[in-house]
Amino acid sequence: MRIALASDHAAIELKALLAGWLHEQGHEVSDLGPHDGTSVDYPDYGYKLAAAIAAGEAERGIAICGSGIGISIAVNRNPACRAALVSEPLSAQLAREHNDANVIALGARLIGPEMAKACVTAFLSTEFGGDRHQRRVDKLSNPSL
Repeated sequence: MRIALASDHAAIELKALLAGWLHEQGHEVSDLGPHDGTSVDYPDYGYKLAAAIAAGEAERGIAICGSGIGISIAVNRNPACRAALVSEPLSAQLAREHNDANVIALGARLIGPEMAKACVTAFLSTEFGGDRHQRRVDKLSNPSL
């Protein structure tokens, strides 16, 4: 699977850990930055990740900042993205199954590496449930439905 990751400066270590782990599992990984601890603005990287998803450059995305909140808001500004902030695997699973989330957001200051991996595993291994959920997901990108 093609997976894009982006973060802010508070989350570069978790992003790098997840990128390496995903690569080891055979995924095609795009690290959209940043690549050092210089202070950056999370919206810039959230928008960059959203653009990659919208352009079809990645099938799924992982957005990470200190809390996960700010970067998830930035990603969700793009109508092609459905980003869900998760902190445990059940939320990641339900975000895929019910909401067809194509991006998860993680808070690097709130969860550890093993919980982050568990969330990513649930996110990547769960299929969208379709059926009754489809009309609701359609409304997320088109409120007039």
